[in-house]
Amino acid sequence: MPASESDILQGLAEILQEVAGVAPEQVTPEKNFIDDLDVDSLSMVEVVVAAEEKFEVRIPDDDVKNLRTVGDAVDYIKSAGVAA
Repeated sequence: MPASESDILQGLAEILQEVAGVAPEQVTPEKNFIDDLDVDSLSMVEVVVAAEEKFEVRIPDDDVKNLRTVGDAVDYIKSAGVAA
C-alpha cells in the first residue's frame, strides 16, 4: 500500500532534519526547499537520495529541479509510489 501524504510529509521532515538541520515543525507542504528551508543544492541531492531509499521510489535528476516545495515532493513521491 502506498504511503499516505501525511506519512510522506513526516518522512521528509525526518530526512530534512537529519540532512539539513531543519526543524520538523518547519516542514509544511507550502514551504520552498531553497527559499524557506534554506536547503542548498548539495543537501537537496542528499534529501532526494534519502527519500528514494525511504519511500522506495526513483526520482530522476531531470525531475528533481521541478521539486521546489515540500508539497511538490510529497505529490511526486505519492504518484511515483503508486506507479511502482
